[in-house]
Amino acid sequence: MTKHAVISARIDSETLELVDKIVAEQGRSRAWFVAQAVRHAAEQEARFAAFLQDGREDIAAGRVKDHADVLAMMDDMIAGHEARCPE
Repeated sequence: MTKHAVISARIDSETLELVDKIVAEQGRSRAWFVAQAVRHAAEQEARFAAFLQDGREDIAAGRVKDHADVLAMMDDMIAGHEARCPE
């Protein structure tokens, strides 16, 4: 069985009006909307934390590129794009 918790937050009146408009249009409750928003934000933060951890692991394993090499690669990509796309 899923356990639920109650979280409270203070929001400004403009945000509350926007939330109320959205939930009215969707036939949803404020609680549903806020739960979805919190879930979305938490999942996004978790993905970002995993992305950072992958980077840390790459650095620890020596899987890195020199900054100058990356800039040169980007310059080559830009030049190739400019050659394909006339002004």
